[in-house]
Amino acid sequence: MSPLFDLTGKVAIVTGSTKGIGLAIVKAMAEHGASVVVSSRKADVCETVAQEIRDKGGKAIVIPCNVGHKAQLQNLVDQTVAQLGGIDIVVANAGVNLYVGPSAGASDEVYERVMGTNVRSNFWLSNMVCPHLAARGGGSFTIISSIAGTLSSGTLGLYSISKAADMALARNIAVEWGHANIRANAIAPGLVRTDFARALWEDPVRYKNTVRTAPLGRIGEPNEIAGAAVWLASPSGAFTSGQTILIDGGRTAGTPLHQDD
Repeated sequence: MSPLFDLTGKVAIVTGSTKGIGLAIVKAMAEHGASVVVSSRKADVCETVAQEIRDKGGKAIVIPCNVGHKAQLQNLVDQTVAQLGGIDIVVANAGVNLYVGPSAGASDEVYERVMGTNVRSNFWLSNMVCPHLAARGGGSFTIISSIAGTLSSGTLGLYSISKAADMALARNIAVEWGHANIRANAIAPGLVRTDFARALWEDPVRYKNTVRTAPLGRIGEPNEIAGAAVWLASPSGAFTSGQTILIDGGRTAGTPLHQDD
């Protein structure tokens, strides 16, 4: 393995790591040598993922956590340190989108849940974990945001607001903790083939209309996001901090000209 992407001896927490992008990331971290913490709300599902990693020679433990509960987040951090000796890498992937429609129509309860899960939980986690990263001589904190944070939508406005806040949070962590050699970044995926976006990619008509706006003409795969997470956590990402990495098939660069236009 190239030392540029070697995570041997590192300890990595990935929240929401039993499906989709989070699952791809936790597996990739383990494949590159990290001891990983598989974490989501359901312990049995976490254990299935952890066992798959162990069966392939990786190192994985399970610490269930609902990121919306501060005490559970603290337990995730405390138990990781107790069982694995410290923390070097955190990928804050867990997130929700509970509402589709104009943001003015979102109830206070929905607003609180979306912002609480997508932003406040990452704020809590960063404050809990950064002292542990500093104690190890530095580390990496990555938030999985979305291009929705840069491209507002008439139907995903509340989600967009939360994901833009995550980008700002990553920048602020980078500034506040850079002196301790802690790097903080956000990854902003475009449409990726996960259950989260299944309605868009399973319908051939909706899929065609969606990918027309992307120069590569397709949606992404979870492993294509996982690769960026490994890069940011590895020696090759040692000078990258305070950034939002857009991985969207070129969609935010511009709309391509189609032959039938």
